[in-house]
Amino acid sequence: MEIFRMNDDATQQLVHRTEVVMNNLNPAWKTFKVSVNSLCSGDQDRRLKCIVWDWDSNGKHDFIGEFSSTFKEMRGAMEGRQVQWECINPKYKAKKKNYKNSGIVILNQCKIHKMHSFLDYIMGGCQIQFTVAIDFTASNGDPRNSCSLHYIHPYQPNEYLKALVAVGEICQDYDR
Repeated sequence: MEIFRMNDDATQQLVHRTEVVMNNLNPAWKTFKVSVNSLCSGDQDRRLKCIVWDWDSNGKHDFIGEFSSTFKEMRGAMEGRQVQWECINPKYKAKKKNYKNSGIVILNQCKIHKMHSFLDYIMGGCQIQFTVAIDFTASNGDPRNSCSLHYIHPYQPNEYLKALVAVGEICQDYDR
């Protein structure tokens, strides 16, 4: 099964492709994780298109059917409830009078795990303490040799000092 996000410019962006389930008319795909940002760009009403394929080793996979949904609909599978969609093959639907669907896709569970950003931690009162430790082991090379990362150049900082300054300048604003 492939899940596509429908973009504002009417293009489709592949968001997730499940593993292939071999020789099974009722496949049960493994649990997977997709970020809300890649799934719907934070818009819970953005259309998602799901396409189900029957995998063939020659690469010419057979189209089973498709359905559309939104993240808001998928969230209905929280707290032990299931959400289901009819998988429709438009060609079969147009040709066959009694065509109902090509199967039912059931979402058993939807969980949302909040991933906190650096700013979330800072705004929540987290304090940072910037501490530096320097390894003066001889295996790092002679600081008088210009090939060593520890080389002490008379006019410019070495790579270690550049890294320390880069990190330190950012952290200093968050360290009391």
